[in-house]
Amino acid sequence: MKQYDYVIVGSGLFGAVFAHEMLKAGKRCMIIDKRNHAGGNIYCKEIEGINVHWYGPHIFHTNDKQIWDYINQFSEFNRYTNSPLASYKGTLYNLPLNMNTFYQLWGVKTPSEARLKIQEQVAAFKIGEPKNLEEQALQQAGTDIYDKFIRHYTEKQWGRSASQLPSFIIKRLPLRFTYDNNYFDDKFQGIPISGYNGIIKQLLKGVEIRLNADFFRMRQIYESIAGKIVFTGRIDQFFDYRFGQLEYRSLRFKSSCIDIPDYQGNAVINYTDEETDFTRIIEHKHFEFGSQPCTVITHEYPLNKPGGEPYYPVNDIKNTTILNKYKELAGQQNNLILGGRLGEYRYYDMHQVIASALNKVKLELLKV
Repeated sequence: MKQYDYVIVGSGLFGAVFAHEMLKAGKRCMIIDKRNHAGGNIYCKEIEGINVHWYGPHIFHTNDKQIWDYINQFSEFNRYTNSPLASYKGTLYNLPLNMNTFYQLWGVKTPSEARLKIQEQVAAFKIGEPKNLEEQALQQAGTDIYDKFIRHYTEKQWGRSASQLPSFIIKRLPLRFTYDNNYFDDKFQGIPISGYNGIIKQLLKGVEIRLNADFFRMRQIYESIAGKIVFTGRIDQFFDYRFGQLEYRSLRFKSSCIDIPDYQGNAVINYTDEETDFTRIIEHKHFEFGSQPCTVITHEYPLNKPGGEPYYPVNDIKNTTILNKYKELAGQQNNLILGGRLGEYRYYDMHQVIASALNKVKLELLKV
């Protein structure tokens, strides 16, 4: 008999939910994580009483009431509504693109006026089927929106020209013809009052966890003591990059504590011009309506070179072809469960990670 039913690699949301549910089902679980803290990318570092989203801002949002009820078992949520701003060459605009933005751009006051303005700009381009991101954006929104909000911001994120990026990256631009600055359409959204660390702590109550533990340094031992490995790291790394490395967009964060009560008056401001080398500034206290005498801000920079922390999968044709080879190989492993953004190489929001973990728990328990 193995010492553990499951050794779970990674203590992020997928691993924590999986371990929590399996522990309730009487399974023996151990979590290992190479970092010195639990929680994966939703980890928050407390600085001067402020929960700093250490790996970028995380706003929980979903239309799925079952998932909302599930996560609310572990923390009450506040009423935070994500309403970011865009700064273009020193001028601020409301996001998402809505009637407030269109009024700021053109002085139009009605949806009909805004639609007409966009249609006039779109009509100037006879594009047909868009061949790249630039053509996709121009065909949907015209020159002003593309130049001020999309082009430079996207090029900073990806480190290449918008005309060299595939059109599917932006799919369909969300143009809203109402005066509503709520970024998400979802019915439920907010930030946990106990912080994300509080949720992880509740999920992992009673679960054995080892930090500063690199799976690949002791792989044979972990595999020998576990009935199954639940792996939430990079799928290509798990298979020793047999079919090549999958590509990821990465980020770099620079946080500062400032001895003033308020820096920018909003949680998130995106910088969409070419001159600014970072993509956004996050002021963390505004996620929780903080009243601390100081504030903490984070400049977020794109990191477009190999070796950075993998954050966003690049789901283009090239990477999808490689991924399918790894998925086929994974399907041949009876003792392996892959999960999360890196394990499944999918862009997941938090509610989708939870749903995926719960679904895989259900499938596992049906096998018993």
